[in-house]
Amino acid sequence: MRQTILDDIIKAMKAKDKETLLTLRMVKGAIQLEEINKKKELNDEEVVSIIAKQIKTRKESILEFAKGNRQDLIDQVNGEIKILEKYMPVFMSEEEINKIINEVFSKLNIQDPKDTGKVMGTIMPLVKGKADLGLVNSLVKEKMSNL
Repeated sequence: MRQTILDDIIKAMKAKDKETLLTLRMVKGAIQLEEINKKKELNDEEVVSIIAKQIKTRKESILEFAKGNRQDLIDQVNGEIKILEKYMPVFMSEEEINKIINEVFSKLNIQDPKDTGKVMGTIMPLVKGKADLGLVNSLVKEKMSNL
């Protein structure tokens, strides 16, 4: 994944695609910073996690730009998000997430809505980087409210 990003930076330079180049350089910087902090080269899962954080940060920025009525900045950040999403794995469908949730519920024999933390703690390692965690959380809450 890391090498793909580096290769795409070179392609963007050759194509004179400034927006892609700037976005990928920011991601490269974030990856390098994390590698310095961890004192090791990151694996693909860790790189995807960094990209996900970059996307989340940009989505939060969009909300602030909307408050300031800055459509130009919203458009720019949306463009960056589209570039970054190309490097994200395809997320699980709602049906696949529900299947995992049901398996965890039956495995843990959940009967009390107070066990939400236990359920989320078991599900998170199974879906991290593969599913929208906000969707997972809302599906778990919905299932817990039906107990």
